[in-house]
Amino acid sequence: MKLYSWNVNGIRAVINKGAFQAFIASEQPDILCLQETKAKEGQAVIDLPDYHEYWNSADKAGYSGTAIFTKIKPRSVVNGFTDAIAEKYHLAGDSYGDPTKEGRVLSAEFEKFWVVTVYTPNSKGDLSRLELRHKQWDPAFLEHLKELEKTKPVLVCGDFNVAHNDIDLANPKANVGKHGFTNEEREGFDAFETAGLMDTFRAKYPERTDAYTWWTHWANARARNVGWRIDYWLASQSIADQIIEADIHPDILGSDHCPVSIEVR
Repeated sequence: MKLYSWNVNGIRAVINKGAFQAFIASEQPDILCLQETKAKEGQAVIDLPDYHEYWNSADKAGYSGTAIFTKIKPRSVVNGFTDAIAEKYHLAGDSYGDPTKEGRVLSAEFEKFWVVTVYTPNSKGDLSRLELRHKQWDPAFLEHLKELEKTKPVLVCGDFNVAHNDIDLANPKANVGKHGFTNEEREGFDAFETAGLMDTFRAKYPERTDAYTWWTHWANARARNVGWRIDYWLASQSIADQIIEADIHPDILGSDHCPVSIEVR
């Protein structure tokens, strides 16, 4: 099975460019997870007869949102967190809004595993959302994953809005302490690994450099490959040995992020 994750940064824009259709035709993912769809179901006009579509859209129009398109019909689909987790971590919102109403998490149960897609809140350039990210969101998301894992392994993907280690961005020294590379955000990712979730790409390619998934629009960064690896596939240890490939697809255009994929035996 081929599973792909892509922050499309507006699915309607990617469709209008023809990039989404070309991607589906060339890659033929069995399961495709999307982040930052910026649309509600029915707003993105595309004919995908081979796929079941599931959307978790933000209440706010044209903002955030996740979706899963899958050739295999899931047994169940869960939008967001349980009320108990949201209440435990006080995820009631901040000056930017309520992160539980931004369509940021979507989980689909299949026969042998869960697939979870996430669009993690950005801590913002002035770090004004870092506390929500560090003290509320990351621990709430990890608890959500561990709850799902009680029933079967999880495959977790999405835009985590953090470069985990120096190897994961082109200019680590210049970005220490800046959003996307703070100690707090990196500790949040550490916690996923400590809890037994494996970074599939780094497990396959521990030393590979210049492997990025997002590039700023400034200074011709993508052409120069001055980027960040902030999009991931994580996997429960119990399914890790069934992952036969993990890849990044920088040649697939249409968004400021590129797709990332895994192949599962």
